[in-house]
Amino acid sequence: MISKRTPRLLIGAAGSGCGKTTFVCGLLQALSDAGRNPVSFKCGPDYIDPMFHTEVLGVPSRNLDLFFTEEETVRYLMAKHADKGDMAVVEGVMGYYDGLAGISDRASSFHLAEATETPTVLLVDGRGKSLSLLAEIKGFLDFRKNSGISGIILNRISGMIYPELKQLMEEQLPVIVYGYLPKLEECSLESRHLGLVTAQEIKDLQSIIQRLADQIKKTVDLQGLMDLADRAKPLTFEKIQLPKPLSEPVSIGVAKDRAFCFYYQDNLELLEELGAKLIPFSPVEDDSLPQGISGLIFGGGYPELYLPRLSDNRSMRNQIRKAVEEGMPCLAECGGFMYLHRQLLDRQGTPYPMVGLIDGESYPTEKLGRFGYVTLTARKDNLLCDKGGQLKGHEFHYWDSTQSGDGFYAKKPLRNRAWNCVVAEDNLFAGYPHIYFYSDPQAARRFVQACDVFKGESMADY
Repeated sequence: MISKRTPRLLIGAAGSGCGKTTFVCGLLQALSDAGRNPVSFKCGPDYIDPMFHTEVLGVPSRNLDLFFTEEETVRYLMAKHADKGDMAVVEGVMGYYDGLAGISDRASSFHLAEATETPTVLLVDGRGKSLSLLAEIKGFLDFRKNSGISGIILNRISGMIYPELKQLMEEQLPVIVYGYLPKLEECSLESRHLGLVTAQEIKDLQSIIQRLADQIKKTVDLQGLMDLADRAKPLTFEKIQLPKPLSEPVSIGVAKDRAFCFYYQDNLELLEELGAKLIPFSPVEDDSLPQGISGLIFGGGYPELYLPRLSDNRSMRNQIRKAVEEGMPCLAECGGFMYLHRQLLDRQGTPYPMVGLIDGESYPTEKLGRFGYVTLTARKDNLLCDKGGQLKGHEFHYWDSTQSGDGFYAKKPLRNRAWNCVVAEDNLFAGYPHIYFYSDPQAARRFVQACDVFKGESMADY
């Protein structure tokens, strides 16, 4: 057992829309301004919030998810990334106790705080409330025997009433109120159907975050939060035994641009640890695939926003189709899966030719499709696992497909809903689920190994 001093705190909230991401981005900047070297995490499967953290810190954020992995793995991953800084800030997900299927606290912010013994500061939205805030906070403190909630930040309240509310809360509840933020319209982060827009799409993002940080320095006890993080118990964990890496690296092309930008950083890092040399390329901007690659990865994103550019780039589309048809291993998730279709429809129903590896069309729907966590069980041998093998994943998409695949059987946790999904072949895993490799590191090793075998069989550049 390894034990490390890891200053850390978790920012939870009463629910979604309370301003967690906005506050955490401002806090990360304020900590940096104060001379700390923070690292960040996101509780749950979200891709977009960590991208905002990265814009602040200049280093990738990480996801910590207790559906995808066991508690021991989460502690290991937290310690591994936290080593890169001197204080960890974890952004919670949804409401503090909201977990699997909406009926369990498993995989909730509370579960993560409990499993990692991380002190929690609850961000409470004060709009339209005053004394009732005490009742709301008391409910969160009492709902579980050991809530882990040590402090409170009040968001979107008046500085006039704050001193009185702080006094009442600290007199009547076992918490410290660390400060407040007033309503800051000019610092709101715009929304889209997957949550926030990506960080790269917001004009003057750095100046917005700096204004948030400056406000936090004025009305939040930053030193108090740092002291709370410093008092966290040492983080104890076992080092995870990973599969044996390749003896020589293998180059794998990773689609990374405005259309394809949703990746779990731990997935990419694990592939590198197992022998992958990841080569970024852009299906939007580049005319050809990188030379010398032996595998392809297409992450999620917003390909529907760049359909003319993706469709007009015929040389890229043709090279991808030729490479995979000739045996190159390919992993494509959600937006990447959509791109591999014969055609992709925009919101008006206009079809755009795409890569053509999936003989079907991807089309818009009016609501989220099959939203949430899934356990995937292989119905046949495939690129990532043998028949009967299981992977953990997550679906979140407003487009569907006439050819979703039947290589895996997806089952929602704590629910009876299940369906077939994923086009799964010896060299192709393509579907709407985003998978997390630490749910089965052998799947990552298998993908890298397949790329290495292809490298040995073909010396051609694509």
